[in-house]
Parts: sequence; C-alpha cells; structure tokens
Amino acid sequence: MALKLLSYLGVRSDRLTDWSQFAGQLLGMQQIDKGGKSLAFRMDDQAQRLLVSDEPGETLAFMGWEVETRDDLQSFAARLEAAGTEVHAGSRDLADRRLVEDLIWFHDPMGNRNELVFRPMIASDPFVSGRPIQGFLTGPLGMGHAVLHVQNIDVMLPFYRDILDFRVSDYGLSPYGLYFFHLNGRHHSFAMVGSGQRGFHHFMVEYQNLDDVGQGFDIARTSDQVAYSLGRHSNDWMTSFYAHTPDGFFVENGWGGRVIDVDNWEAHETFDGPTLWGHERHYLGENSALRDKMRDMAMDSAAKGHRAPPVVECPWLYGELVKQAG
Repeated sequence: MALKLLSYLGVRSDRLTDWSQFAGQLLGMQQIDKGGKSLAFRMDDQAQRLLVSDEPGETLAFMGWEVETRDDLQSFAARLEAAGTEVHAGSRDLADRRLVEDLIWFHDPMGNRNELVFRPMIASDPFVSGRPIQGFLTGPLGMGHAVLHVQNIDVMLPFYRDILDFRVSDYGLSPYGLYFFHLNGRHHSFAMVGSGQRGFHHFMVEYQNLDDVGQGFDIARTSDQVAYSLGRHSNDWMTSFYAHTPDGFFVENGWGGRVIDVDNWEAHETFDGPTLWGHERHYLGENSALRDKMRDMAMDSAAKGHRAPPVVECPWLYGELVKQAG
C-alpha cells in the first residue's frame, strides 16, 4: 500500500481568463475544453493535471495523489477512519470529472481536501504546449510538488507522515518550520511551511530544459509577475523562479531537481536555509525583516562555499527519467 505521486491539483478562482493566460502562455501548459465555469490543463499524456473552477471556497480546492492499486483506496480509507478522519467514496460523476477510474476523498486536520485516485486517464492525442517548451518532467515523478501554509506542524506532521505514509526528506526549523516529503525519487512531492497561516503557498512544475525556465522568467518579468527571482534551493538543488498566480499564491518554475535514492534515504535536519543563491523575495517588499533574514542566510551559504554537485551526476539515470516523462 503506497501513494505514488502527485497526480493533479484543483484551484478555485473567478479569474478564469487570467488563468488561461498564466497556465498556457507563462507555464506552457495545454488548455483543454471543459465548458462551463471551469478550465483544465495538461502537462503531458495524462488527460488533466490542473483544474481551475469558478466556485466558492478556499483557493486550494484539492490535491490528488495516485495510489498503486485499487485495493489501496480501501486500505487507506480504513486507516484514515481508524484515526478518526471521515472518508468519502468518490461518486461515478466525480471520477468522470477527475478523469480517473476510482477515488476516495477526505480532509486533513486543517481542512485541506485530499483525493486518493486510481488509474488517471491517458489522453489519446499528444500534448501540445501553450508556448514552445521541450516539455515537463513528470512521468513516475508526478505533476511536481505542492506546498501548504500550516498553522500547526505538530498536528499536520503525524497525519501526512504516519497515516498517509509521506516520507520525510528533510526539515529545517529556522527562520520557520519547513518539512519536505517524498513519495518517489523526486526530492519532495509535498511540503509544509510553518508560517502560522493556512492555505496554498505554491506548487512546482519542473521543465526538461533550463532555457524554458529562463524564457518563462522573461515572460513573468515583463508582466510584473515575478515573486522570487531566479535562484537555487539548497536541499533539492532546483534552479527556479516563482511567479505570482492570478490568485495570490505562487508557482515555482524549476529545472534540475534532485532525484534521491528512496531506499537508502535518511531524513535529516538542515541548517543553512532554503537557498544557495538568488530567490530574492520581491513579494515581501524592501523593508521586510524576513526578506533580510533569507538574504542573509543565502549570503552565509555563499561565504561557506556551499554548492550543489553537477546536475547530471548519472547521465543514464537522467536520460531514463526524461524518456519516461516523455
């Protein structure tokens, strides 16, 4: 019994025109026709990866996690119910809207909706990107990763780690609590920011070509949508920038993320902050103490000579991942 990957995400927004432009022309996703007050987008051969609906509620509508077998749905349902979480079987109508064979859904302790899904639909026609890109790194690594603001990590940590079997990759406690979790070789498919808030912080999409990130950065810069400048993370080695979405949270546009050996990985605490260089947090403004703190931590990493190893440590492995994602 195991969760495999982040399959899809759902967002609530009344800015559908803005999302059409953002997801298609900046991120490079393919918009598909849903009709009514909703949009859906592809990133690869899966029939849909991102759904945006004009309906009331929190901005993050749901996170969809793929399971290995249909029986896993019932196994997780039993475990969740034993821990006091109400679980709902997905109706045929809901499964058809999500374009999956079967699913269950439930809420975490802070009200975020999770959907566990079996066998997402594969599209019959090829993926056509919204702007010229080489493609996204998905396949066995999933859609990317999702990151939530949380009010109390001590409540959320055991729910995801102990009940749903999200495996801790690493964590940091300064300047705030950050926990990163993996489901596969991607360094993290999920993370929590102990900001004392609640809601969606960001999701990440990973490109197969660094130039697609740089060109997206130029697009975001010309439209004043850059939230974090170009930079590189210290734990997953992702080179990325963050863009403002139409609804206030961010999307990380990345390349070169770390692929870990899940069988031999050991969770550990990190002490050097989230950034090796860059990732200037423009959204915080010039007089932000947190922005100054994050900048100081990056400068300290530079002073200590911290750096990631070469991206392609194993050309065979990276080639295999790209083939699987394609």
